[in-house]
Amino acid sequence: MQETKPQIQQKRPRFVVPSRSDSLLGKFTELIGGPLGGHSSPGSVSPGLFTVERVLVILTIVAALLSILIKGYCRVNGWHSPQEFYATCYSDFPDLFATRGLANGQFPFFDQQVSFEYPVITGLIAGLTAWLVPGHGASSERIVGYFDVNATFIAALWIVVVLAMARINRGRPWDAAMVALAPGIVLAGVINWDMWAVAFLAVAMYFFAKEQLVLAGIFIGLGTATKLYPVLFLGAVLLLALRSGRLRIFFVTTISAVVSWLAVNVPIAAINPGGWRYFFDFTQDRPAGYGSLWFSYNLVADRLRLTSLSPEAVNALAMNMFLVACILIAVLAMTAPRRPRLAQLTFLVVAAFILSNKVYSPQYVLWLIPLLALARPRWRDFLLWQAAEALHWTATWMYLGQTTSNGPAQNNIDMPYYVMAVLLHMAATAYLMLRVAWDIWEPDMDPIRSQGVDDPHGGGFDGTVDWLRVDLANPSTSVLPWRPTVSATQGEENRDG
Repeated sequence: MQETKPQIQQKRPRFVVPSRSDSLLGKFTELIGGPLGGHSSPGSVSPGLFTVERVLVILTIVAALLSILIKGYCRVNGWHSPQEFYATCYSDFPDLFATRGLANGQFPFFDQQVSFEYPVITGLIAGLTAWLVPGHGASSERIVGYFDVNATFIAALWIVVVLAMARINRGRPWDAAMVALAPGIVLAGVINWDMWAVAFLAVAMYFFAKEQLVLAGIFIGLGTATKLYPVLFLGAVLLLALRSGRLRIFFVTTISAVVSWLAVNVPIAAINPGGWRYFFDFTQDRPAGYGSLWFSYNLVADRLRLTSLSPEAVNALAMNMFLVACILIAVLAMTAPRRPRLAQLTFLVVAAFILSNKVYSPQYVLWLIPLLALARPRWRDFLLWQAAEALHWTATWMYLGQTTSNGPAQNNIDMPYYVMAVLLHMAATAYLMLRVAWDIWEPDMDPIRSQGVDDPHGGGFDGTVDWLRVDLANPSTSVLPWRPTVSATQGEENRDG
């Protein structure tokens, strides 16, 4: 007879409590008795039905329903200009469904007559979701059905992103509430298919944190084939690989990403070279778009009768501005007293790309929200930034109602106010970049490292010692591959956080 052994009870890990670690949230809890007591032990006892992840899922579902409710006017009355702008219920889904042949059964990239200005996976998603809508033609019922199908997928992906954020750092799962309740996602989540790329990157970062580099690279490649920005994650990985000397991490992740991207793109390029290339040509040739610094400059230049920027000039200026920003980020990464965290560098690179880009669509805010939740989970700065983004979101629709549809004057805003809203959103993003850079330079200010950890999102970079670091104040103490000078104290600090 087999001996029966008592089941070993695994102790649940403790985690950071938001009301203790965030002063703003601590003040809000005064209405319900104040912050959690110092002698309580969250994470070490069973929470019953309402685990952290289940609560996060519930919050995400509520926020997703609210994001669809905001579009209620258009779902009832149709997506027509200028009402769709003034009701703030604009979405690309109805317009693309009716104007890109999706309603008539044409499939992006597989139909030679369709020109689709998005990467391959986005085109495949657009075509597949159109197949899920019964009937034929662009009737009002099918347009609403197409919107609802895509909104449902986005809600599911939103949950995936939130769970990935919660599981990347088991000690701080509540940071994912920033993503679950983000006003920016509520307002802009169902404008376009950006949430697919956000989910691919979130899953990639989860696998990277678990040191499953091939899977991380595969999802980076899939994300890049959906929207280009996930490839910027590899830039942050490269900087940390150079700083730590773990170049294998970069090469394995990058090769996996390239193979994944090629596996999606090569067949489409072979079937329809012109259709596949159209996205890149469109991106290169398009003028400065709404929400960008360059578009705002052209508006002001036109009002003051100055010379406007051509698409070629905008391309050059945007590229140069982004390259300068990347150089500054690289200098910060290589000279900071302590190795930066992966989420910090990723946030800085993506934010620099957004600020320098030739267009800033309102849904681009989705790109930064999960990254900020990992890079700097501070609710005060987060909410201030989201308020600026909400103002920009509103100003965009009021301005579009005037310029694209000649809407009633009482519903419009004049150009200077729109430009001010754009500059405010840019200033808020730049402020966050400054705070993250400050956290890198002064690790004691970092809300993650102040809890006694190193880089819980960094996978193989977590706890590593420096292999390459330049000390600008005292070059003789720099750490070089051929002259390692890492002290035992520093190595112990990196290992212990």
